[in-house]
Amino acid sequence: MVSRFDQLKEDLIAPHPYKEMTIPYLRERTYESELASPESLSANSLYSSYLTSYTSDGLKINALLTRPIGTQPVEGWPAIVFIHGYIPPTLYRTQEKYIEYVDYLARNGFVVLKIDLRGHGDSDGQPGGGYYGTDYVVDALNAYAALQSTSFVNKNAIGMWGHSMAGNIVMRSMAVRPTIPAAVIWAGAVYSYTDQRKYGINDQSYRPPNVTSTQQNRRRVLYDKVGSPSATSEFWRQVAPTNYLTDLKGAIEIHHAEDDEVVNIGYSRDLIALLDKTQVPHNFYTYSSGGHNISGGSFTLSMSRTVEFFKKYLITN
Repeated sequence: MVSRFDQLKEDLIAPHPYKEMTIPYLRERTYESELASPESLSANSLYSSYLTSYTSDGLKINALLTRPIGTQPVEGWPAIVFIHGYIPPTLYRTQEKYIEYVDYLARNGFVVLKIDLRGHGDSDGQPGGGYYGTDYVVDALNAYAALQSTSFVNKNAIGMWGHSMAGNIVMRSMAVRPTIPAAVIWAGAVYSYTDQRKYGINDQSYRPPNVTSTQQNRRRVLYDKVGSPSATSEFWRQVAPTNYLTDLKGAIEIHHAEDDEVVNIGYSRDLIALLDKTQVPHNFYTYSSGGHNISGGSFTLSMSRTVEFFKKYLITN
């Protein structure tokens, strides 16, 4: 007898205009990639930096790579796929954005692969939506596969770090690949999809992409086809990563400033409330100041906690 879940899965794998958004569909995909020969940028006493790239959906995705200097562990270095938040794609620059974040992680013994999502900087492709498409999730999972293909990374000790929009990318990536051992999210947004209606996003830097009217109206067309996000919708239940939390094998740490004026801290509080009902190891840290980037005095504390978390779940476990 076919279970209700299996029938729903088959229905969504069958021809469907938005089947690629669902977690079951993304789980059926294969993620394979390799890092291109690196171009040396700089070095200090603790790590070296390089420009590199990998392929995702046949597109060349650029990235900033750091490697620790010192004796490599027998099993390889622990590593982090670093995913940026929303930045107007035409203003994004590989060597300008999130450099202090990468530096902090790199100085603490991690390989870091900060990827330039498709359409950003010099990466191929068109920038997609952070929440109503799967392009960025595919880019993140192919970056993960690229790190696993190297000789210098511990294939079982690769985590993910994401900011803002990338909170959704990280959680959906973990739902697709539940064995990811650790993920850290700063000021993340949109997990259940119904939470977006509750909190909204107030990003004054947002610039609509210069694409066709069909692409610009993707969300409206999507809603016309399948309805708006709902906890009772069979389609949206298979899109939201919060419906797959019990599958996760790794740990999650959330950081959010209370004075974040771009992404309401309610997103993180609601996610933590759901995680509290599971066996998933998780931490939640809030900061009275720091804004959307958790900057100023809160930055160092948040980064030190992030490093401690990754060391616990990528090195000591």
